[in-house]
Formats: sequence, structure tokens, C-alpha cells
Amino acid sequence: METHIAVTPFGARPMSFALLAAQQSSRQNLPAGRAVDKWQLYKDLCEGKTIIGVSDRSLAVLSALLSFYPDSELTEENGLIVFPSNKQLSLRAHGMPDPTLRRHLAALLTAGLILRRDSPNGKRYAHKGRAGDIAEAFGFSLAPLLVRADEIAAAAEQVRAENAALRLTRERVTLQRRDIYKLIEVALEESLAGNWQVLWSRFRAVVDTIPRRASLVELEAILAELSAIREEVDSALNFNDNDEIISGNDAHSDRQQSESNPDSYLELEPALDQSGVPAEPGRRTTEPSKGFPLGLVLKACPDIEDYAAGGISSWRDLMATAAQVRGYLGISPSAYAEALDALGQENTAVVIACILQRAQHIHSAGGYLRSLTDKARAGEFSVGPMLMAALKTNAMPARMTG
Repeated sequence: METHIAVTPFGARPMSFALLAAQQSSRQNLPAGRAVDKWQLYKDLCEGKTIIGVSDRSLAVLSALLSFYPDSELTEENGLIVFPSNKQLSLRAHGMPDPTLRRHLAALLTAGLILRRDSPNGKRYAHKGRAGDIAEAFGFSLAPLLVRADEIAAAAEQVRAENAALRLTRERVTLQRRDIYKLIEVALEESLAGNWQVLWSRFRAVVDTIPRRASLVELEAILAELSAIREEVDSALNFNDNDEIISGNDAHSDRQQSESNPDSYLELEPALDQSGVPAEPGRRTTEPSKGFPLGLVLKACPDIEDYAAGGISSWRDLMATAAQVRGYLGISPSAYAEALDALGQENTAVVIACILQRAQHIHSAGGYLRSLTDKARAGEFSVGPMLMAALKTNAMPARMTG
């Protein structure tokens, strides 16, 4: 067992106060009875190398040194000296040239990860006792690794935490970039009210300055700017959505009337035969179908699927379900017929699905539908913004979580 570390190096190698301090620290701070898994320690060192101040090539040499230590755990009881020749060490370091090997051994010594225990002639070897155990060895001491095990583990944990924060922040930046881009794009396509060109210019100014290899501090600043832009985009979209709802409520003040019989049907608007509207009016679709994907509609308005006994797998299913839901919402046949005339069957089904999704916020579904129908005839309403607002409300929070 090692009881003393030589103070002076062999030959022409100079002695320094730093070397003396390192040797004394290893002797005085060596924890008695402590054992540390050498490969776990090496893994921690690889992760925390930037904090410890050692290169990957130097770590390759340290790995070769550790391979000469016979036990899996570093402990003072087993001795902490390894004594391979440079030739043997070079072979285990993947054939590293001798000058390079010496340079990285010196780097490990400077980093305070190993110490020299030089023999009288500078060779590395060991004396064995009668029982075959090593009585004394000369070579490289691994004692500093055991002394600094806690420091190395803390450095690895710090690097892992920083990498996790960097990865999470990078993901959030990516999500904000994607969502802002697509939301502004649809707002411009649908000519929604808002300063979309200004927001787009601000967005591009931020995105174009993102470094290829951004640090955590840089990404956090970028995320803060994108989050501010996202808030303005959301506010503008909410304004457009609320404007549609308010217009619908102001145009019609139909209110549900209470009756003593809860099972009775409450007609919120005049019946079809009282309105003077023919049962099968000629279709005069003000807005042609935009060809929205059915999956997009169901993602934005998932509640309508609850009213379809056999599920919704086609536009025919959606339109049939919407016609049924129309009665549940208290929309009169005349209001439904006018919507079909102005919007077309597919778009009317989408609008009813959106109304159902926000039924708790709409006082009069029939009045709201009539208002949208009037605005559609005047060219002031398009189904696209209404559908995208529903998609933003019902689908996007799940994507943005975390």
C-alpha cells in the first residue's frame, strides 16, 4: 500500500511549489476507506471536461492509464499507482505517437488529475512482496482522482443541467418560430385586421440574427423576443375572433326562454313555415368551399364528433352531423337554410362545428349564425379565420406545452 509520495521528480525535471502543493494535497485529503468506480468517475470527467480544464485527447490517455489499474474501484487500500511503459500506454491509447503521449501526460499532470511517483532511475515498475502483492510501485499516482471525485461529479452534473436547459430553450425557440410563422401567414392570406407586416418584419429581424451555435444566454434573449411577438400575434387573432362573436350577439338579441317542461323543444328563431323562406331554396353560395382538410376541421372542433354515432370519416358524415347538431343548438331551419344559401353545405357544416365548440360563450347560436350569414353575403366574413381561431384555441396549447 502506498504510504509516501516522492516529492522531487527524476532527472532534469524541475521541482515547483505547485507540484509540491499537489502532492501534499493528495496525501492530506485522500479520503480513508473511500472507494469510487473508476469508469463512472471517468464518465463524469468526460462530461465535465470543460470545467475541469482537460481535452478529449488527454482523457484518452487517462482512459489508457485507468485500464492498467486492476480493480474496478479506486481505493487507497488497493494502491493507486499504475506503472505502464510508454510503449504499453501508447498501444492502449490507440497507437498515439510518443511525443503526443508525453504532451498529454504533461497536460494531465498540469490539470491535477495524476501525479508522478518517480523511481531512482526514472523507470516505471513495482516491487512485489513474498505473497505476490505489490509492496512498492513507481509510475503515475491516481490519488488526485479519488481526492477530486466529488468535484468531478459536481462538474458533470452542472454540464448536464446546462445542456438540458439549452436543449429545452432551443425547442421552445423552434416552436415559437414555427407557430408565429404559420399564424402570421394565415392572417395575411385571410386579410385579418392587424399590423401583420410590422409583426412579420420584427419576426424576421429576430430569426435572421439567431447564431448557428447559440449559447444558452443568447437563446434565452431570443426566446424572450419571440415570446413578446407571439403575445401580440395572439392578441390580434383574439381581437378578430371576439369581433365576430360580439357582432353576432349585437345583431341578434335572441335569448333562450325558460319553460316549466324541460323536455320541450325551445325554438330560438321563427319556424321555417313562418319565415317565408322556401324549404329548398336555390343554392347561391357567396363563398365557395376553401377545401379545408377534414382532419384540420376535426382538430379545431373535436366536440362535433361526440354527436356522430358512427364517427366522422368523410365530409358527408360531417355535413350530416352538423345538420343534426343544428337542432341541438336551437338554430331554426330558416337560419340554417339561409346559411346553406350563403355559405354552401361544407362551409355551413364547418361554421356549425365552430359554433358548437364555443357554445358556452355564445348566447344565441341562431342569432350568431344569421349574423355570419349576413356578413358573408356582404363579403365581410370568411370561414378560414374562424376555423384557424378555433384551431389555435383547441389544438395549439397541447403543442406548446413544455
